[in-house]
Amino acid sequence: VQLQASGGGLVQAGDSLRLSCAASGRTINSYSVAWFRQAPGKEREFVAASAVQNMGTYYDDSVKGRFTISRDKAKNTVNLQMNSLKPEDTAVYYCAAGRPIISSISRSAGYYYWGQGTLVTVSS
Repeated sequence: VQLQASGGGLVQAGDSLRLSCAASGRTINSYSVAWFRQAPGKEREFVAASAVQNMGTYYDDSVKGRFTISRDKAKNTVNLQMNSLKPEDTAVYYCAAGRPIISSISRSAGYYYWGQGTLVTVSS
């Protein structure tokens, strides 16, 4: 599976952005898909995931209530709607696909396909 992330940009605090992760080669619906992010000088961290096992969605506490992950099966794409953006959301966002167990859905080790990243910059 090849993943292509897009939709990043420069926005102001409080604005919204929608990131997209387009898959090619195989249907993304056979995999759990997650978004991770990495801010300058920080480690990569989990943002959100859509689990293939139960179609449940999972979020880091820092984005819960502001971000929504969703699948567009017809377009073989997973989206991340980001609302009420904050400067601390500034990072390179990566989408990833794999089959981690539910208890490890937020761990990057369970994902074996990664997109190239898209930069989100939120100004205050």
